[in-house]
Amino acid sequence: MGLKPCNLNLNPEKKQLSPQGTAGFPCAAYERLYTDKPEHMIPWHWHEELEIAHVKKGSLQFQIPGKSFLLTKGDCIVINSNMLHGGGTPQECELQSLVFHPRLITGSSDSAIAAKYVSPLLKHSLFDGFVLKAQKRPLEISSFCHAFDALVLDSPGFEFTVRANLSQICFFLYRHFKPNASQKAAGQSPDQLRIRKMLKYIHTHFQDFIALSDIARAADIGERECLRCFQRNIQLPPMQYLLKYRVMQGADFLLQEPGASISQIALSCGFDSPSHFSKMFRRFYDCSPREYRKSREDVETLLNQFF
Repeated sequence: MGLKPCNLNLNPEKKQLSPQGTAGFPCAAYERLYTDKPEHMIPWHWHEELEIAHVKKGSLQFQIPGKSFLLTKGDCIVINSNMLHGGGTPQECELQSLVFHPRLITGSSDSAIAAKYVSPLLKHSLFDGFVLKAQKRPLEISSFCHAFDALVLDSPGFEFTVRANLSQICFFLYRHFKPNASQKAAGQSPDQLRIRKMLKYIHTHFQDFIALSDIARAADIGERECLRCFQRNIQLPPMQYLLKYRVMQGADFLLQEPGASISQIALSCGFDSPSHFSKMFRRFYDCSPREYRKSREDVETLLNQFF
């Protein structure tokens, strides 16, 4: 099946909309080199599928609400379905990942494997994200590598190899967490539900004037609880998150709309003036909006000369 382009297609709630693999084989492989540049941050997002990410080179600071994990070369992390997650690297990181629907393992929602193993695991209150350290879990990490290589190389019978190796990892997690089919579903924590509502509000209304009270009201909480909720879950104040999101949207607009002026882009991203936009842009990207646009245009021109 090969590698998929690592571009997140997110709705305002930050749910990933792109299909993972095919209906007949719901699993996709991704590989990307990340740097400490703002555009290389992994934005907060979630999807119905499970995800296993593997650090092939460098290190990655991976986050889920309320938790942060430092992954180094060789480590893997398994993210439960419907779990918000994001990350970034302090230097450089080559990251491989497999994103797959649980039915790849279970076959159907009413199978014995689903009822006895996978569904109880996904509902387990303690299973949000689990790190497989390279030195402690070499067998499980080897299983990931076998599955990833088989999918990328499209080797004969890769479907069997991928499913068998991912099943081994899921069974390890089942044994680790020791869930049972009769346990009550964990569901989304109040914090996760609130964060999703507030992020959705920010991503939908970032072009408008937004006050802290507006963000808090989106989750039916007070301003102080809003501040605490953001700090507990994504370690960033809500207004700082809004500012960063506006700047990153501006960077996208600079490339997607080459005919638009800096003033037009500044207003379309919620900034009150082009000078304020330029000042904040330089803080995050260490260059002006015009310099950023020109540098990307120069790269495109160079690539077009060779390909």
